[in-house]
Amino acid sequence: MTSQLPSPLTVGEGVTILSKMFQTAGIDQPRLDARLIVTHVAGCAPESALVHPEQQLEPDDILTIEQLAERRLNREPIAYLTGVREFWSLSIRVDRNTLTPRSDTEILVECVVAELGSEKVNQPLSILDLGTGSGCILASLLSELRIATGMGVDISSSAAEIAQQNAVELGLSDRMRVIEGDWLCGVSQEFDVVVSNPPYIPAGEIDGLEPEVSIHEPRIALDGGADGLDAYRHIASGLASVLKRGGIAAFEVGQGQATDVCELFHNAGFPSTKLCADLSGIDRVVLVSNDD
Repeated sequence: MTSQLPSPLTVGEGVTILSKMFQTAGIDQPRLDARLIVTHVAGCAPESALVHPEQQLEPDDILTIEQLAERRLNREPIAYLTGVREFWSLSIRVDRNTLTPRSDTEILVECVVAELGSEKVNQPLSILDLGTGSGCILASLLSELRIATGMGVDISSSAAEIAQQNAVELGLSDRMRVIEGDWLCGVSQEFDVVVSNPPYIPAGEIDGLEPEVSIHEPRIALDGGADGLDAYRHIASGLASVLKRGGIAAFEVGQGQATDVCELFHNAGFPSTKLCADLSGIDRVVLVSNDD
């Protein structure tokens, strides 16, 4: 930012100024991002910018808004600026060590709950979340499956700490634990449900993605190897050792990867697979059944 925000400044004025800056910079959803930043700093709900735009901002708040706006202009994801992202109606804490939860990933949660059906959702199921990141998938499933328990695994100790913090803040720490680990290494028990949103972007394509992803999100959570399928190979090779008979596994996949991922699991001894599409009709989730 080349100039400071004026003072005094109201919430509504701050949103308007930032929105124009972001629009000029070509940022998607400029007004929403402006509203999220200003209300986050002001300590009020995002809708307050619409209901009470006349609220005065404190001088220290104006300085903080300037700093966050500069970071957004550098294309840092909005969730990293506010420290939270809504996912499955839960407030998920995130930072630079975790991916920003995306709405497409909610399809995975939806598919698992639907596949379990009403007869299983009230059973004491066990869930394994591989590459848990912020823990958003596992926390969402546990919020739906009220007496289930779950374990998240992530190779990043920093991500594992964030996931465990989310478990505490969401009141799930008695049913959700997170460990540091490399996929299935060190996982010795069997689970009713296995889920994962693993890295699936081909390594050579990452630098061509939008800056919010290519520059700011953790590459270890993006890089799926040369063809984007490395993580699925690791998981498929060991899935039989952790998935109970009669259990299900669900994996988010990138566009155009569903057929190849299904084949990997077929070759690993799991012939029963089906696909779930996202709202755009793209096959987004591969469901694997370990049939009795």
